[in-house]
Amino acid sequence: MPADPLQRLSALLGRLPGIGDKTALRLALAIVKSDPEYVRALSEALGTVHNTLQLCTQCCDLTPEPVCERCSDAKRDGSVICVVAQPQDRMAIERSGVFRGLYHVLHGVLDPLGGIGPSDLKIEPLLRRLEASGETQVEELIVATSPNVEGDATALYLSKLIGPLGVKVSRIASGVAVGGELEYADVTTLHRALEDRRRL
Repeated sequence: MPADPLQRLSALLGRLPGIGDKTALRLALAIVKSDPEYVRALSEALGTVHNTLQLCTQCCDLTPEPVCERCSDAKRDGSVICVVAQPQDRMAIERSGVFRGLYHVLHGVLDPLGGIGPSDLKIEPLLRRLEASGETQVEELIVATSPNVEGDATALYLSKLIGPLGVKVSRIASGVAVGGELEYADVTTLHRALEDRRRL
């Protein structure tokens, strides 16, 4: 680690995903030029988020409490669980306001080439939830992983694993984006759009 404070900060910021060396240096310089109150607040926020966030005991999402606000909300539909790869995926779906069921966060997807297998994901807690669903029986599991090789492999694995439990396993539809032009869509996108068509 560099001895120079600016270089050290830049090196640490550069370890964040999606941050290259130039961006890390720009961020470091922006922090240096910021007012001391902002820097103190940023430092405190970093320490607080790292020390207080934990995994929800039910859905494995990040939360400051043992059980997250969604799992503890009695108004949500406990018969449907939406399985996502990462907390940011859950946040995106929640922002849409169209889903009122519960979630389960896997914290990754199956990637054999990258050395990520079923034991590296939060699949066991999901199975325990399904087996001990209590009063509200889980009827459907919506797998909302990204439409790529790893996301599809994860969805297929979960379908084969959970199907025998009597729970309906479905996959989010994928295809041409709303407002998109067909002429610019790639072959895979068009194929998915046709395969996932629905009756009008």
